[in-house]
Amino acid sequence: MSKVWFITGCSTGFGRELAKEVLAAGNKAAVASRNTENVKDIIADYPDTAIAVKLDVTKSDEITAAVEQINQQFGRIDVLVNNAGIGYFGAIEESEDNAVRNMFEINFWGLANVTKAVLPTLRKQRSGHVVNVASIGGLVGFPGVGFYNATKFAVDGYSEALAKETAPLGIKVTVVAPSGFRTDWAGRSANDSPVVIDDYKDTAGANKDTIRGYSGKQPGDPVRAAKAIVKAIDDANPPLHLLLGAAALKGARNKLDVLKKDFDAWQETTTGADFPQE
Repeated sequence: MSKVWFITGCSTGFGRELAKEVLAAGNKAAVASRNTENVKDIIADYPDTAIAVKLDVTKSDEITAAVEQINQQFGRIDVLVNNAGIGYFGAIEESEDNAVRNMFEINFWGLANVTKAVLPTLRKQRSGHVVNVASIGGLVGFPGVGFYNATKFAVDGYSEALAKETAPLGIKVTVVAPSGFRTDWAGRSANDSPVVIDDYKDTAGANKDTIRGYSGKQPGDPVRAAKAIVKAIDDANPPLHLLLGAAALKGARNKLDVLKKDFDAWQETTTGADFPQE
């Protein structure tokens, strides 16, 4: 049975490849972008099953209009994919407030507000799936992208809570955590702080140079990532957390080891913070 997909951020990267993948599989898709000219080729290839949706996720009126357009056209929404997002490079101390707040508006609040607008449709249906694209940087912190990490950690915690709230209503949630993929994220989709503090050159600065340096050379394939997301969503028991890329798996497992080491080493102090048990 075909599904209706609503995918944000379809101009490039994951969103574009995912839209093409789900449409090729016979589904219907609302292909969202701030500029619909950027997705007109996708619509042209699937004129009967795809619609272009103008959407800046930071604008509440466009979110409302997008959901209304999709419900009028297709009568339902089965899968929401919150993919729109940007990056930002800078040590914590170097980072500019305005740039960081704008990133939060897109990466977290935009995602949350789109989800909130779609939930009434999913609740009425008593079915649906919310897919939030986060990052391995939402599980593991890295120097030079601390505030980006913060947006994605927020998405991860939000998604876990949402999954527990909506499970009894037949609504599933998956948070996707990719590592390095050949998208525009490390290129034009991420700005640099103009502030440079020499003391951070070997940490934040070095990591930024590494990430910028392999833009376009990352091991992750966006087409394979799109297929992996579709496979997970079509499964009878989809994961809450879907890692994408070998580096994501390695990073997540290393994080588990670090957590276990700290938890075990400080177990007595941890449990000693409770009132004494009678």
